[in-house]
Amino acid sequence: KMLRLSILAACVAAAQAFTAPAAFLKTSTRAATARGPTMQLYKDGVIQGLGVEAVPGLGRPSNLDGTLVGDVGFDPLGFSDIFDVNVLREAELKHGRIAMLATLGLIVQEVYTFPFFDKVDPIPAHDLLVKTGGMSQILLWTSFAEIFGGIA
Repeated sequence: KMLRLSILAACVAAAQAFTAPAAFLKTSTRAATARGPTMQLYKDGVIQGLGVEAVPGLGRPSNLDGTLVGDVGFDPLGFSDIFDVNVLREAELKHGRIAMLATLGLIVQEVYTFPFFDKVDPIPAHDLLVKTGGMSQILLWTSFAEIFGGIA
């Protein structure tokens, strides 16, 4: 019983990553700033990353100007020149959350077996889904959610 409660608590905590902030939280009355926070180097007070080449010889992409937190100019394939940087940040967050859910799913199926289902190890289950077409269905619905999530 304790294992079921801990698994339920882990699932609820993982689902919280996908919920919007509560409406009852106090909102800030400050005006929005035109620029985001900047990070500075410890010596000269130079904005973080402007004087640094993430990949020597490639230079710094024009869209990565160091105003975003953690921006050190690393974009060797030039995606920031093709796509909007905010779209790329959103995609990175979304894919990180999906990876966390996938890891949670792998751990849960090792620990817990749902009623009326046989216990199957993850690797043979993956191979079975590939042979029977279950993975293509996952790809279809994930692509559907990704495409229509980008439109919205």
